[in-house]
Amino acid sequence: MREVCVIGGSRYFGKRLIERLLAAGDRVTVVNRGSARPPAGAVHVIADRNDEAALAAALGDRVFDVVIDQVCYTPVQAAVARRVFAGRTGRYVMTSTIEVYAHLDADGPVPEDALDPVSVRVEPELPWDEDAFLDAHYGEGKQQAEAVFAAGTGSAGGFPYVSVRVGHVLGGTDDFTGRLAHYAERIRGGEPVAVTVPDHPSTYIHVEEIADFLLWAAGEAFTGPVNACSHGPLTTADICAAVQAVTGGEVVLRAAGDGEPASPFAFGTAYGMSNARAEELGFRFGRTADWLPKAVAETLSA
Repeated sequence: MREVCVIGGSRYFGKRLIERLLAAGDRVTVVNRGSARPPAGAVHVIADRNDEAALAAALGDRVFDVVIDQVCYTPVQAAVARRVFAGRTGRYVMTSTIEVYAHLDADGPVPEDALDPVSVRVEPELPWDEDAFLDAHYGEGKQQAEAVFAAGTGSAGGFPYVSVRVGHVLGGTDDFTGRLAHYAERIRGGEPVAVTVPDHPSTYIHVEEIADFLLWAAGEAFTGPVNACSHGPLTTADICAAVQAVTGGEVVLRAAGDGEPASPFAFGTAYGMSNARAEELGFRFGRTADWLPKAVAETLSA
């Protein structure tokens, strides 16, 4: 039986991950601020991860085989975690994002070495505690959080780390993002959908598949960044077509004007990910064509 700590994980694929860990026979400790109870069978530790002293006190003398951090968004949070979990865990898995590559304009699927976290400048003095700043710098925050963990590997008090760079997640009746609903509303009414030109494809993963991937990654021995996405990139037009098949209506695409925000999943640069490293390590991804219709239908039926 493994001792596993999940930080966050109160909704969407984090909740599914906890259920999988429990089903596998792991003893799971969930750390959050008390906003939501974890699934039955998990130990619940209430603490604010941003408060280093409170987090350390709440954990007491607990030690873990692996920590899975679902809610690390900034270098400040990563630095707190490095200090608090030093000597407490044999492995640290951080949920990162495809958006660490958003500054690129790539010709093909982006491999992990397109962004070496060791090369990222860490700026803890920036206003990471301000919601508006964090929202506007989501990818940069994740880059710098990865960099903090990478810098600690091999150092005194460090631990092996993995950063799972997750593709855009779709599916589930509990998708709280409202992104597919954005398309459904416009397509039902025949209203234009603002897109970038060209309509760059990106990489996606189903909510159940990313929960499976995180469970798998927790039990492996590899370290460093790893991309997690299904086979088969999707354009905005592809997603609109899948939504139209469920809602009816008419798809009307128009180019977003200068300074106008495009619709969700419409990207000004190409940075779809390669999943080759994960597959070489032993994980087998599905194909977007196989799960996209179901993902759209279940989300829009909620």
